[in-house]
Amino acid sequence: MNEYRYSDIKVGMEESYQTEITEQMLEHFREITGDINPLHCDREFAKGKGYENRVVYGMLTASFLSTLAGVYLPGKNSLIYETSTKFAKPVFPGDGLTVWGIVEEKNDLFHMFTMKVAIVNQKGEKVLRGKMKVGVLDGTE
Repeated sequence: MNEYRYSDIKVGMEESYQTEITEQMLEHFREITGDINPLHCDREFAKGKGYENRVVYGMLTASFLSTLAGVYLPGKNSLIYETSTKFAKPVFPGDGLTVWGIVEEKNDLFHMFTMKVAIVNQKGEKVLRGKMKVGVLDGTE
């Protein structure tokens, strides 16, 4: 886990990590949220709608942004204030994802920065894009 302080954060700084979507992730997400939409739960239903497999919950995909901020940039001192996402392509069980962010601007008054974020699948397709506003809770300049 990174422990960047606000003074360590620079415009242009970037971090990324990789993860793989498992069937168990979908099951746990369904149990936690109660979202039983058949597009996410029933392979045959999803195929009937033109998808190759069950579609991963968009919010499950977006939840990896929490790890980006909370573990990687800035890491331990993170507090997410705002997240804006667009789901560009569907994600499927078994997909390998790269979660990426780059610092676009800093707000010294509030010890917060804006980060452009993206999630890309193993085919190089952008499946999510967005922005995050992240505070740094280290109490330093």
